[in-house]
Amino acid sequence: MSIAQNVARIRADIEKAALACGRDPKQILLCAATKMNDAGSVRQAIAAGVDCCGENRVQELTAKLAENAYEGAPVHFIGHLQTNKVRQVVGKVDLIQSVDRLKLLECIQTEAARQGIVQDILLEINVGEEESKSGFNVCDILPLVQNMAEYPNIRVRGLMAIPPICENPGDNDKFFLEIRNLAVDITAKKYDNVCVDVLSMGMSGDYADAIACGSTMIRVGTAIFGARDYGKTHQ
Repeated sequence: MSIAQNVARIRADIEKAALACGRDPKQILLCAATKMNDAGSVRQAIAAGVDCCGENRVQELTAKLAENAYEGAPVHFIGHLQTNKVRQVVGKVDLIQSVDRLKLLECIQTEAARQGIVQDILLEINVGEEESKSGFNVCDILPLVQNMAEYPNIRVRGLMAIPPICENPGDNDKFFLEIRNLAVDITAKKYDNVCVDVLSMGMSGDYADAIACGSTMIRVGTAIFGARDYGKTHQ
């Protein structure tokens, strides 16, 4: 199937999943995870109607920005961000979804202040407490957002999570619901520099479950572009 056909199929799945739980399908954004896909493929996805593009690698982000690959759609950074590459991302993307540690938060604040901008971010949560994954623990989030006034050049737009790989539909519902409930708690507190209107949860294998549990943005790569060829060399 073509990229356009895949996007149309995913849109239909989003509508079905949203209506099944009484939600408006327009509440759910489709983020195309563009890792290891060239500028031409990214342009096809944008033309097909994805809401935004999510890049995992700084090198790919920089190269595709130079090619105007993301023209017509917002671009997000969704991968692990090293502190020494913050300058290449802050101010270049609409949203950094993967802020997973305090040191990174501090570096983003410093760079955003240097540029005189306010950078939108999501706080990444290691909801399954997996040693192989980065992210804040759930218990760290409320104390952190309580102090966001200390970061005037950052605005927390919501939360991002990558639950454990699941074998059966519904296996990750408990994790998705935990993130949704945390978002409700944060919203009730009305903290400075915090506006939780984005819950980035759900990928190619579990986005229907994530939508049922309150996700407002799903990140889809393989289901749009096909399986990635990790044997290729990407510049």
